[in-house]
Amino acid sequence: MPDPSLTRLQVLILLAETPQRLAALTTDLSPEALQTKPTSGGWSANDVLAHLRSCADVWGNCIRTIIAQDHPTLRAVNPRTWIKKTDYDTLDFQTSLAAFDAQRAELLAALKPLAREDWLRSATVKGAGKVLERTILTYGRWLARHEQPHLKQIERLVKQAARASAAPDR
Repeated sequence: MPDPSLTRLQVLILLAETPQRLAALTTDLSPEALQTKPTSGGWSANDVLAHLRSCADVWGNCIRTIIAQDHPTLRAVNPRTWIKKTDYDTLDFQTSLAAFDAQRAELLAALKPLAREDWLRSATVKGAGKVLERTILTYGRWLARHEQPHLKQIERLVKQAARASAAPDR
């Protein structure tokens, strides 16, 4: 569940920072390192970015729909299901990051001019169990908070890649 303590401004700041942090964290990694999965299993940096893009697609589209329509009814879409309809996991990291950055800029351009009361515009969401009411602020908080542990995941991957490249050849 999204953190209800995040303000609109904090949501905007976190959403704006994510593509910048991804770029800064990964700037020194080779394309191969960005595709490398951890030795313990899990996602590569490219996999994490693909997941973030999928979530941004799904929840960002919900936000844009609520902005455009008066109390729409939305069908819940799981980003892990949505990603299967994309090629995000096969794109090179820099291409994918550029697309994510552009997508984020568009979302921020839609969110920034909203008045305080507009952030409380809502939708009815069906298809994920019980019928839910979600607001723009709910989706914004959800997206902003969801990205934070994935940024830490990328940090760990970068550290692992640095250790691997510093290890002497055997």
